Amino acid sequence: MAKHSYETKKKVVLAYLSGEGGAGYIGEKYGVARAMVQKWVAAYKEFGDEGLRRSRKNETYTFKFKLHVVELYLTTEVSYQDLALSVGINNPPLITKWVNDFRIVGPDALRSKRKGRKKTVKKSNNSTPNEQSEKESVVTSIEHVKQLENELLKLKIENAYLKELRRLRLEEETLLKKQRELSTASEENSN
Repeated sequence: MAKHSYETKKKVVLAYLSGEGGAGYIGEKYGVARAMVQKWVAAYKEFGDEGLRRSRKNETYTFKFKLHVVELYLTTEVSYQDLALSVGINNPPLITKWVNDFRIVGPDALRSKRKGRKKTVKKSNNSTPNEQSEKESVVTSIEHVKQLENELLKLKIENAYLKELRRLRLEEETLLKKQRELSTASEENSN
């Protein structure tokens, strides 16, 4: 994937916004894919110049925020790009990674991982590490149960919808069958 400079992105966006042509024309003129032009324009409209700059900072997001974003993606029919713009993230592939990790591992994949070596000196806390991990697992299991309940509800709704659709199709088929029988009977009577 080719990296484009901020200046190139800005030229392309300004050309598009000034009305020099559509995304396809501008893309051909500057040697950029049409979809990329649209992506840059959307990012520019949402974030201004910062939307076109490549972010060098490692932004960290909370577990709740990540889970919220993943649930938004899974429950709506919005693209990664549109979702990223709506929640203020200038990196749609990050949301893609969160969704894929969530689908493979579950909510635990969205938790931040500690970096570096494990500490060898124990801190004296009132709760032991086992108690802390039990608390975390209880919270995770509660979230997992809620997720499963939501999924079950969605499946029940989908199942009811499909049953109703099938019933309506069967009714329609019987009506068409009756109409055919009536038309063939009227043809026979006319002969």
